[in-house]
Amino acid sequence: MSATAENPPATAAAVEERVSARVISDDPLYRAIPVALRFAPSEPLAVRIVFPAELSPEGTDNEWVFPRALLEAGLLAPTGTGDVRVWPCGRVQAVVEFHSPEGVAVIQFDSAVLRRFLRRTYATPAAGERPAATTRTAATRTA
Repeated sequence: MSATAENPPATAAAVEERVSARVISDDPLYRAIPVALRFAPSEPLAVRIVFPAELSPEGTDNEWVFPRALLEAGLLAPTGTGDVRVWPCGRVQAVVEFHSPEGVAVIQFDSAVLRRFLRRTYATPAAGERPAATTRTAATRTA
């Protein structure tokens, strides 16, 4: 058996967090919705926010893919000029605004949830990389 077959390369696991977010609208009551935050090591520069099918007129998951750096920068200051814009909202929340031909959706997240997700994405090695090996040094005693 070859060394490759015995020790296949490690495949990095995708990161997914299911969170609750709030739809911001003219309605005085916020509407909480389930959202999936996803990161695939095969696309190390991108993150995905997925809205469930029941919220879509087409009855399919609505997935938005955009740069991970945009999400990270938007936690500190308003950023984005295209279809996705992100900005901090107070000390503990962030807003992600999605623009499409059908309209604009404004979604509010807890900043801590987005930061935790981003930390997990940076802790996941990119596709083809091996996780960093931890080295332990044995203490030796001389008599």
